[in-house]
Amino acid sequence: MTLTDLPRTGIPYDQLIEPSRVHGSLYTRQDVFAEELAKIWYTTWVFVGHVSEVAKPNDYVRKNIGPQDVVMTRDAEGEVHLLLNRCAHRGNMVCEADKGNSSSFRCPYHGWTYRNNGMLAGYPYSKGYGGKGQLDPVTMGMGRVPRVGVYRGFVFGSFAEDGPSLEEHLGAAAGEIDRLVNLSPEGEIEVSAGWLKHRAKANWKLLAENETDGYHPQFVHSSIFTVADSGIGDLYADGAESVTRALGNGHSENDLRPEFRRLGKPMGWFGTTENKVPKYVARMREKYGEAAEKLLIDGAPHVMIFPNLFIAEIQMFAIQPLAADLTVQHVTAVQLKGGEEMNRRLLQQTVGSVGPAGMLLADDTEMYERNQAGVAELRPEWLDVRRGLVRERQDENGFTIGSANDETGMRGFWAHYKELMTKGAAG
Repeated sequence: MTLTDLPRTGIPYDQLIEPSRVHGSLYTRQDVFAEELAKIWYTTWVFVGHVSEVAKPNDYVRKNIGPQDVVMTRDAEGEVHLLLNRCAHRGNMVCEADKGNSSSFRCPYHGWTYRNNGMLAGYPYSKGYGGKGQLDPVTMGMGRVPRVGVYRGFVFGSFAEDGPSLEEHLGAAAGEIDRLVNLSPEGEIEVSAGWLKHRAKANWKLLAENETDGYHPQFVHSSIFTVADSGIGDLYADGAESVTRALGNGHSENDLRPEFRRLGKPMGWFGTTENKVPKYVARMREKYGEAAEKLLIDGAPHVMIFPNLFIAEIQMFAIQPLAADLTVQHVTAVQLKGGEEMNRRLLQQTVGSVGPAGMLLADDTEMYERNQAGVAELRPEWLDVRRGLVRERQDENGFTIGSANDETGMRGFWAHYKELMTKGAAG
């Protein structure tokens, strides 16, 4: 897909997105959503899954890129593919199971068979096509995501035939993935706990904005913080040393490390002490030597990677937009390879916060849906994102930062969104 293929609806994004406010119609219009699919979800790099989900040759798992049903496979040679779940003959869905192990897929409609690299393997009653071998196995194969990229086990896909590389897209956000993966004593994470799906009657951008919004936790999540006797709210208070950082390309983070470093205790980021997880801490020190102390104090990142990957310290979220007012949020517990002692705790805390009866995500989802209802009202037309604008500054690496509860990340998101949505507009 190139810029000449992208729709030009005439929507004046440059007038609807200002440095300190965005127009409410961007969350409700179906034509805006359709253009977002073309210019963002089907053009840029999108997080799809993790290599550990297809650990063995011939493993496969159903995933998605926006509304597109994608089958992530690992072929016999170990290469990872992203295939569109559609038969090249009459468009029937080829793969029905959510996951499994198979070297091929067979369409249930007319029996066309495909290898797990997407190539056509065979078709019944071949005389109707002039005999065997008359159909090209590539052009009549399953559709595929043209570009597949893997960074530290995280699998991304792009429908664009060319464009920025995955490394260029990730930019500084790659360092946040590194932070997470380096918390494993073996330098790898695993996605093995399964994914939960949370449906929200809300626009996907409301979710993406919220992920690094440090202004809401002490209000929206006050009940769970009180019940759990948690100090998380303090990390976002006015006096906290934490910062919100725009990482470029629409990525942002709540950098809580200044507070954890002030505390100066290994595993303090996780709300525990090293004597509660002694085997894990010992393995980390064995693996990283003196560098382990910094890792154990700094902890995991809280980062939103545009457009759909949110790493919330101990959980990973994948945002899936389905309509202007409908989004599914997929969530799983991070599992650290070689960190079995930690993994039990990671899973337990994930269940308690974002599981089916978890309190944290239930709070957020309530806010998403209230937001969606609110932006449909006629007045006021604009949403304000000016918080902290007067006190933004540059850090030592040239990134824009604000205080812990400023809307710096939102402004970075919207600046990148505007750039993508206005590309080719003058053509």
